[in-house]
Amino acid sequence: MTSNSSYAAAGVDTQAGDLAVELMKASVSATHGPNVLGGVGGFAGLFDLSFAKDYTRPLLATSTDGVGTKIAIAQALDKHDTIGQDLVGMVVDDIVVVGAKPLFMTDYIACGKVVPERIASIVTGIARACAETGTALVGGETAEHPGLMGVDDYDVAGAATGIVEADRLLGADKVESGDVVIAISSSGLHSNGFSLVRHILTSAGIGYTDASAELGTTWGEALLEPTRLYSGQLVELLAGPHGDAVHSLSHVTGGGIAANLARVLPLGSWVELDRSTWSPAPVFRVLNELAGTTLESTEGTWNLGIGFFAVVRADAAASVISALGALGLPSWQAGTVTIGDRELTGFEQGAKGVDGGAVRLVGSYAS
Repeated sequence: MTSNSSYAAAGVDTQAGDLAVELMKASVSATHGPNVLGGVGGFAGLFDLSFAKDYTRPLLATSTDGVGTKIAIAQALDKHDTIGQDLVGMVVDDIVVVGAKPLFMTDYIACGKVVPERIASIVTGIARACAETGTALVGGETAEHPGLMGVDDYDVAGAATGIVEADRLLGADKVESGDVVIAISSSGLHSNGFSLVRHILTSAGIGYTDASAELGTTWGEALLEPTRLYSGQLVELLAGPHGDAVHSLSHVTGGGIAANLARVLPLGSWVELDRSTWSPAPVFRVLNELAGTTLESTEGTWNLGIGFFAVVRADAAASVISALGALGLPSWQAGTVTIGDRELTGFEQGAKGVDGGAVRLVGSYAS
């Protein structure tokens, strides 16, 4: 009898875990540059920070997150190769908000049963997205929780660390009256508001394998569209000739459009975002039609086509929009910052404990 037979009898298969590591090893190693030490499988990931000696005052930035209930759709379709990109987008793209360059990331997968190919598919997706954002995947953990989770159930989470020079830190304190708010397009729903999505489809009697004529694919495929990654391009923008013009950035995730922008604006400022400057993608329109609701009613839940905001100096706005487009990030001017007193009924003011600015959306969406 092997030494782990008792554990196997309890529902934990350590050999399956070892096989999963072997299957993902190559993709994880591909994210490792010269700063990563020790390879795959150590108790701790090691990252050489010697280069930070070139910084005057290096600040480390960190973020942690998961993917939420979007995972339920991946599980229902038995399709797990895109959920890793969603995780990287939710974690790494929060770091660039403060102007930091991502350095490394770790992941955590809890599951009811380790299916090596499934775990490897998830982690390969994480590694692929890490490589795209210039982030080393230096470690992770897969935990089997039999009896607590179903055999096909899993959840993923991650944490990442980046670095920024103190005097290059972005934030509300840099924002000035007259700054332009640039909206950067999303790829779809990203990874927020899926509890509402699932409720709408269930109420309408729609399955994930059902075809949608409006979306041109099955519902499941449309909903699993991966989160767009921004950090690689934004780090490049910040390091380029237009970097000094960027005063703050915002990642549009949980809480929706207005609240996430308000978090990176100074107290006493306000912005009216013009809905007519963009047209939400069909997936947002069809979901609202199914629910009998309006696009406006879901602005606090879904990104409706805006994945990021950049608040920039007015005289550089056109150049920044052009640069973002050249980097593969379609963007447009959506509003202007004003600092001064006004009546703020209908505005979203700050969010998540931040005493920030005030934001509201005005007008009608472009058709």
